[in-house]
Amino acid sequence: MWFPALLCFPLAAQRLSPVDRQLVAAGIWAEARYNYAYWDAVRANWDSAFSATVTYANGRATDLQFFRQLRRWGALLDDGQLEILPPPSIAGRMARPPIVLRSIARRPFIMNYATNDEMRVARPERLAEIIAVQGVPAAIWIRDSVLPEVAARTDASHWERAVARMLEGERGTALHLLLKVPGGEERGASVTRSVALNARWPIELPAIEVDTLPDGAIWIRINSLADPNVLSQFDRALGDAAREGPRHRGLILDLRETTWTAGGREQGYAMLSRLIDRPVLTSRWRTPQYRPAYRGSDTPDSTGAWMIAPSDTIWPPTRRERIAYSGPVAVLSSSRTAGPAEDLLVAFRNSGRGSIIGETSAGSTGQTAVLKLAGEWQLRVTVTRDAFPDGTEFIRTGIAPEIPVEVRVEDVLAGRDAVLDRAREYLAAAAARR
Repeated sequence: MWFPALLCFPLAAQRLSPVDRQLVAAGIWAEARYNYAYWDAVRANWDSAFSATVTYANGRATDLQFFRQLRRWGALLDDGQLEILPPPSIAGRMARPPIVLRSIARRPFIMNYATNDEMRVARPERLAEIIAVQGVPAAIWIRDSVLPEVAARTDASHWERAVARMLEGERGTALHLLLKVPGGEERGASVTRSVALNARWPIELPAIEVDTLPDGAIWIRINSLADPNVLSQFDRALGDAAREGPRHRGLILDLRETTWTAGGREQGYAMLSRLIDRPVLTSRWRTPQYRPAYRGSDTPDSTGAWMIAPSDTIWPPTRRERIAYSGPVAVLSSSRTAGPAEDLLVAFRNSGRGSIIGETSAGSTGQTAVLKLAGEWQLRVTVTRDAFPDGTEFIRTGIAPEIPVEVRVEDVLAGRDAVLDRAREYLAAAAARR
């Protein structure tokens, strides 16, 4: 049978039916309820939020608006690794400008941007502060339009992630920004939401960057633990440090931009194995065990049962493999440090090899599961609870540094890296004691 109307409405562009949306919402309700490892910490009324989402699904909202409603609902879990993954037909219609943003003292600053034709005209300028979006003061824009859709564990991480996503919206739509450029001048800039959620981000940092600082310290910046080549590059950097000999002042392992990725924990542990001369314990974890046969009037909810896994052990290298690096070490962290980087922080603290310097981490790690929903939708949710070997959990608080350093706007604008400077002081003092 011939349906000419279908020629004008390809399947990818069709609006989801209320039933389609209800099935997606029902899947999120069930999968989060029985798989999320921190269910006891959820303070929102999950059933009431589900009811509100189903009501919204029956309305006249667009698919993108429905997607954002799901994000808002999912954010109630406070799961820093939560992702609601729409089908490609919807993900491709949500986009942001090719601009890297960072929260500094809870103010949004442009750190980098892709130098395409549009950006050459807009001239957003690095280290410019976004004062307003579409005429709305930036703080209000973030608070009202972005924060409710962002899941995070700590307040600092919540704001950081909201700033990173503050320019997202329907692909192809324009935004007018009011900027304060370094020096204090204010001017406008128009940008377009052009990079879809499911497109390759054009401003990817290399997995690892290495520099030798003027005082002889080796500064290794890890931007991704998931890259398969990051460990071999790390080994080369350690080899360079060893060849520095007496001039060498120590090692700075910078995890401030090592944000959440799927995978990479074992590579982080392998890095630490190069720095130790005795075994080190990793974090321990547990995961919910749902046993419906145990449900009854006396125990109406069976998710209190757990499967518990003890800490693993990181072993130093054998003499035949390599000699462990023995110089002083500092590790840098920020509210962006998450996922396998936090697993590395836990093990590093247990090793006693040095100090963590900077800001408290994001509190977003643990194994995740990607669960299939109706109509190609998916839900990623945290399914384990990670803790220090003594059982102390850190997800609600993040991992606090032994040496906290405040990141101030005036330092950043002046080109000073206060966290790095404090690490260099720490290494100098450690080297003097050797």
